[in-house]
Amino acid sequence: MHKQIFVNLPIADMQKSQAFFKKLGYSFNPDFTNDQGACMIMGDNLYVMLLVKDFFQGFTGKPVADANKSTEVLVCLSCESRAEVDDLVARAVAAGGSAPRPPQDYGFMYGHGFEDLDGHIWELAYMVPGAKPDA
Repeated sequence: MHKQIFVNLPIADMQKSQAFFKKLGYSFNPDFTNDQGACMIMGDNLYVMLLVKDFFQGFTGKPVADANKSTEVLVCLSCESRAEVDDLVARAVAAGGSAPRPPQDYGFMYGHGFEDLDGHIWELAYMVPGAKPDA
């Protein structure tokens, strides 16, 4: 079916946003990065396009949501362990983000999340191999 995913997010400050995500360990494809947009590599064929708000606005006729005031999307990333979940949240908070709620442990799944500098919510989840939710 689909071979790649590109999530596009509006941001206020390109340099600050790139610095934030670099502190979390992500890199950027220089071929698709400039002062208006940056292609963040999140995994094999997983990309987030950070687009300065005015540039982002050019792709839609709708108003651009302010993620600090409303939630337009929840981005959820899988992690290899509970420790990876906690580490990414700790690095996000240290880089200037926030963790608006405590971690959630459902037994079969452990999750936590953070908000980036623009208020976008990033959920992180570790699924215990072979475990299933209680019916």
